[in-house]
Amino acid sequence: MVFIHDTQQSLAAAVDLVNTLPDLNDGVDGMASVGDLNAFLDERPYSGRLDRDADELAAVRGIRERLHELWRVDRDAAVPLVNAMLADGNALPQLVTHPGFEEWHIHATSGDSPLHVRILLETAMAFVDVIRADEYDRIRVCGADDCDAVYVDYSRNHSKRYCDTGNCGNRMNVNAYRARRARESA
Repeated sequence: MVFIHDTQQSLAAAVDLVNTLPDLNDGVDGMASVGDLNAFLDERPYSGRLDRDADELAAVRGIRERLHELWRVDRDAAVPLVNAMLADGNALPQLVTHPGFEEWHIHATSGDSPLHVRILLETAMAFVDVIRADEYDRIRVCGADDCDAVYVDYSRNHSKRYCDTGNCGNRMNVNAYRARRARESA
């Protein structure tokens, strides 16, 4: 395992949230309704206060671009972004356990802070781990010609090239196979 469990969970939630952006989702906003927010929260449960209303939806939608920026920069440029997230959320790291997650882990704010603040801070804390472990090269954008979705490469040899959102790996392999066949036929 490259990162501890709570870091991987926070990174996975950030990936899922960023990939709801219309530019990364075939023009479809994957976080357009309270139902979309509920589906996200069912898949990526957060402890603490959940309002599950239009205001919470708007706030969560509002942090997606900020999180996406972490995939557009290198390790050194990520540091001020992460520090700004921690400062803006008034991070106060604490060791906690709670039902459904019995191991000790870090929350950077209280459970009654707004969801978007908790997501922002948990993502920032996860990126602190990524940066400190010198594993920023695992923060990737899909290598498919027609996809800009984000992902985290957990492969042992850092070889993952495609996201898991649009069957990109299979599609690109089929395209490469067809191109080879066309060259052989010519």
